[in-house]
Amino acid sequence: MRIGELSTATGVSTRALRYYEHEGLIRSSRRPNGYRDYDPDAVETVALIQDLFAAGLSSGLLRDVVPCVAGDGTGLPPADLLARVEQVRDDLLEKERRFRARRETLDDYLSGRRRPARIAALVDGDACLPGSDASPGAAREDVPVRS
Repeated sequence: MRIGELSTATGVSTRALRYYEHEGLIRSSRRPNGYRDYDPDAVETVALIQDLFAAGLSSGLLRDVVPCVAGDGTGLPPADLLARVEQVRDDLLEKERRFRARRETLDDYLSGRRRPARIAALVDGDACLPGSDASPGAAREDVPVRS
């Protein structure tokens, strides 16, 4: 299949597909006219690459992971590769924990259970601008207003 067909089948731009090929994440052969030719299993590989990018893996890490999991997935990853992927997973878990805590703080505020000082100050208007007693959105005389 040609690059345009692979792009249509995966929803990934031809530019991104060329990048994946440049990074060694997918492979193509060349037709006599110079066009790229991808195997049908490239659709599944591109979907996998997209998922792993979305999960936070870098292209450098993907270069090592994709051969182990794409296609028949028979490659056994070395222990150091597993450790690198586990680190990405652990980083995601930590980010998720922080986002959950922030969401819970906002949920508490919105439900009236808790009013964090920083949010209360913004809503009440005492902290919109340092040293200002102005309400949110009010203009100060010493601060130029852009129009």
